[in-house]
Amino acid sequence: MQPVTPEIAVVFGIVLAALVLFATEPVPVDITALGVMVALLVAAPVANGVAAGLGTVGVEVDAIDPLVTTDEGISGFASTATITVLAMFVLSDGVQRTGVIQVVGRKMGAFTGDSETRQLGSVVGVISPLSGFINNTAAVAIMLPMVSNLAHEGGTSPSKLLIPLSYASMFGGTLTLIGTSTNILASEIAADIADPTLAPNLADGFSMFEFTALGAILTVVGFAYLLFVGRYLIPERIPPEADLTEEFEMDEYLTEVEVEADSPLIGQTVDEALTETDFDVDIVQLVRGDRVFLEPLAPKVIQAGDLFALRTDRDTLVELLDVEGLAVVPDVTLDEAELEAPTETQTLVEVVVGPGSDVVGDSLSGSNFRERYDATVLAIRRGGALVRQRLDDLELQVGDTLLIQATPESIERLDRKRDFIVAGEIDRRSFREEKTPVAIGIVLAVVGVAALTSIHIVTAALGGALGMVVTGCLKPGEVYDAVQWDVIILLAGVIPLGLAMQNTGAATLVADGLVAAASLLPPLAVLGLVYVVTALLTNVISNNASVVLMVPVGYQAAVSLGANPFSFVLAVTFAASTAFMTPVGYQTNLFVYGPGGYRFSDYLRVGTPLQALFAVATTLGIWALFGV
Repeated sequence: MQPVTPEIAVVFGIVLAALVLFATEPVPVDITALGVMVALLVAAPVANGVAAGLGTVGVEVDAIDPLVTTDEGISGFASTATITVLAMFVLSDGVQRTGVIQVVGRKMGAFTGDSETRQLGSVVGVISPLSGFINNTAAVAIMLPMVSNLAHEGGTSPSKLLIPLSYASMFGGTLTLIGTSTNILASEIAADIADPTLAPNLADGFSMFEFTALGAILTVVGFAYLLFVGRYLIPERIPPEADLTEEFEMDEYLTEVEVEADSPLIGQTVDEALTETDFDVDIVQLVRGDRVFLEPLAPKVIQAGDLFALRTDRDTLVELLDVEGLAVVPDVTLDEAELEAPTETQTLVEVVVGPGSDVVGDSLSGSNFRERYDATVLAIRRGGALVRQRLDDLELQVGDTLLIQATPESIERLDRKRDFIVAGEIDRRSFREEKTPVAIGIVLAVVGVAALTSIHIVTAALGGALGMVVTGCLKPGEVYDAVQWDVIILLAGVIPLGLAMQNTGAATLVADGLVAAASLLPPLAVLGLVYVVTALLTNVISNNASVVLMVPVGYQAAVSLGANPFSFVLAVTFAASTAFMTPVGYQTNLFVYGPGGYRFSDYLRVGTPLQALFAVATTLGIWALFGV
């Protein structure tokens, strides 16, 4: 084994710090990735500066070589993987804006009815192939509202369908090169580090359908597991209620009060009277005679006889009644139907906080959520926990599900903003249905050009993105909204880490250690071990970060064994693309965490057997199709 040089030691220190930050997320993962990039660039100058300072007092320390050059350090921003993923986001959004997925969702509902087996089969059967051609993260964001509606209309708990939705999107992501950003990133890293004489089939990265057969096998295996085993392991965390107020158990937190004739609140604005007090209360709506007022309510002047629908708990209500001249309207239990006023359209809907949202790490009050979106948050579900008190001060996290009351216009504005995923279908008048054949044709053209010609995937994808704008599937300004910029920054930030591991010999050292630890095992077993190590790592940190770390290790392990580097790189790629055991292992798992009401342990219970099954199926499938 090669010795641990100072350069390797510094790289390992950066990797360890990155792993801790990725796993604990004190800051968003894209910010951590930027920190990694900067650390790689400044590590050598800083260390050598310290060494020079020690030299002046008689302590001699060897200087270290740069971990990456300046060009290598910022190469992630010009990487073909980064640009390809960016273009794929644009292509996915172009398809989404035609409304074709909503059409599919309606046909699914008509076919499945109230049969859970049909619902599960339809969800997996639609999302898997869709995720092969539309980025699987985007596919789940598109399908989530329809699957939630499918569950409610069919009397099935959403919990029973949403984990399968996430898992099936990962199955589909293994079907093609463009199914997930992980595949594209692994392809570029492998092409950069591969020796054409040792791994000629890696010199140009993966082709479009190079591993489709293996992906199809895993999709069938995963579908069979969900249908015959997984469905019985998934708990029914959310009862199949048709009413969202019942689903969020709001019956004790919603009430209606009347302003009495002698109330001191009369003549004050709503903002002055209630929202600036210390009471934990939100005004949901104001009823005055036969008129119903929604957001913005803050400037409304309170009059005697006004009826307020409030979100508050019983103890706070008692205090409020004592000091504010209000009286509870007797025998009133507000439900979803009563909150949807006939005189001014409004609705209740679940909204999921997405990765990269500017409200992550902030509170509702700190982000001015109510004022920005003219929407009232009635409750927050975080995994299996429901929060219905002191909502304004709760720090929001990725995957939180907000129960929101707002007008369709406000909800549509939230839906257009990529920070949020509206977990319910809304009436959108802006679908460009006449562009459906064009958008689908552009995606198929991108796939065909990349698969059948010598044109690189990044060129085909950029051409397709441009085609979406030229043909009117997307407006120019919508291109920027389509891109998940946190993913782009993450890719650009972590790519130099793989280069540093390769440049310094850190990847070779880890690979030699892995091979030495498994010295008594045949290459096939070492291949399986590489899959398991990558899968465990991916379930703790970002899938893109794990593929950057493990592709060089897998490649070097194959070289040390005299095995097929392509097979080892493919094992890493598939392990990083299929993280089933935790909600943080893959973005799609986070998307369904809140809407499904899941607990962390649910992913372990359902995902661990599937992860083990995939470890075996992937290893044997690679051996059968590509050799070891």
